Amino acid sequence: MEKIRVVHYINQFYAGIGGEDKADIAPLEYQGAKGPGIGLMQEFKEQADIVATVVCGDSYFGENIDEATGIILEMIKKHNPDVVITGPAFNAGRYGVAAGAVAQAVKYKLGIPTVSGMYEENPGADMFKKFTYMVETKSSAVGMKDALQKMAPLAIRLAKGESIGTSAEEGYMERGIRVNTFMPERGAKRAVDMLMAKLNDQPFETEYPMPVFDRVEPQPAVKDITKARIAIVSSGGPVPKGNPEHIESSSASKYGRYSIEGVMDLDETNGETAHGGYDPCYANEDLDRVIPLDVLREMEAAGEIGSLHNFYYSTVGNGTSVANSKAYAKEIAKFLKEDHVDAVILTST
Repeated sequence: MEKIRVVHYINQFYAGIGGEDKADIAPLEYQGAKGPGIGLMQEFKEQADIVATVVCGDSYFGENIDEATGIILEMIKKHNPDVVITGPAFNAGRYGVAAGAVAQAVKYKLGIPTVSGMYEENPGADMFKKFTYMVETKSSAVGMKDALQKMAPLAIRLAKGESIGTSAEEGYMERGIRVNTFMPERGAKRAVDMLMAKLNDQPFETEYPMPVFDRVEPQPAVKDITKARIAIVSSGGPVPKGNPEHIESSSASKYGRYSIEGVMDLDETNGETAHGGYDPCYANEDLDRVIPLDVLREMEAAGEIGSLHNFYYSTVGNGTSVANSKAYAKEIAKFLKEDHVDAVILTST
């Protein structure tokens, strides 16, 4: 029997080309499997072949989405695959967005089924899980084997045109898509059974789970900005020269509180970024590009703001979990309240 034809999309890092220094490479292709594709080949168990691996730098894709997508689609199309696999991207945000965008384009423009994989907190997961079958992975490549073991059989089934069950049955992320299905008992009886179970404190599982939204009530506008104390908080990784707190470039386990008392400007002599998710060159030349200290000092001198808080607070957003981010925010908020800060400027990358 002829083997299933697979095209695999990965970024420059997993292709073995390089890290951030090579994140600007344009799309290119290789014959056969490369990087994680070698592990996929083992999981296929002779049922499928990766006929080509398409690679694109994360920065290049993010800065040239339409152009990069078009080139990648042409590369994929000429290999006539039965299924396309993207990733797994784990918790790498730009890689996740690229992998999700490629999967969506392949499905809707080429009509080819797709499988992807990433960590649930990857922004690409929330953006694209409804457009592809997306397997949930661990946050880092430590979970590579587990991810490939889930992705490979799902890709084979899709290539064969087999019916795919619910996310709970098949192990992919919920896609928010409703489909008609036949059940052994009618809805009225199932609803009453669930109600009785709930009234009797017995376990039950709803057939329509409602989404949970983390809502933050907006604060009222600052009444008089010319009398307000302003603070800077950033997830862009700004730190004093040398990164004294040793904040990690990804999945940060801490945040920093740094004095800017008397500091009028941030440059390559007194600041840098610890962030590993973007090219740090421009930030390291002039850290004001990440936190606008120079402009705020000018506004302070001109009386356009009341005063600038004597500390800025910083962590790295790259791969950092939502739980950790919330914990840092609670601690930072205590400092801000104690120092009577009226407003905060939040900066990212």
